[in-house]
Amino acid sequence: MERVDKHNYYLDIADTVTERGTCIRRKFGAIIVKNDEIVSTGYAGAPRGRKNCSDLGFCMRERLNIPRGERYELCRSVHAEANCIISAARRDTIGATMYLAGRDAKTGELVSNACCCSMCKRLVINAGIEKVIVRNTPTEYTVYNVSDWIENDESLEGKLGY
Repeated sequence: MERVDKHNYYLDIADTVTERGTCIRRKFGAIIVKNDEIVSTGYAGAPRGRKNCSDLGFCMRERLNIPRGERYELCRSVHAEANCIISAARRDTIGATMYLAGRDAKTGELVSNACCCSMCKRLVINAGIEKVIVRNTPTEYTVYNVSDWIENDESLEGKLGY
């Protein structure tokens, strides 16, 4: 029996975390790993005490036909990356790796070309996370060096989406 590599092992866990998500558009799961230990997990869902989109039965961004990556101020959810960072101590995020997996809530298919939105990129940078590894297929992934996000600041270009 062939053993799964470490990145896919952690991506499998992040993928499982998506199952707790309450967004009816996209389900994302994130985990932070440092020194081969899971520091925290996070999934997309409304702030504690507020109703989730899954409880309300609608997504405001979907109702307004807003493309992915835009107008996040209208989203009820705290993103998986943000929840993951909120649940961790900064000393545990400095130099760590974040693993991220996303699924379409309706089809269950992996979200293609996923990455952190511009708001979450800022949180990842400030948390001191070194790399973000995002699942593309059940076995393939993309590695993002957070230092590239600092050097290539897309917010200066006015780019929308992710």
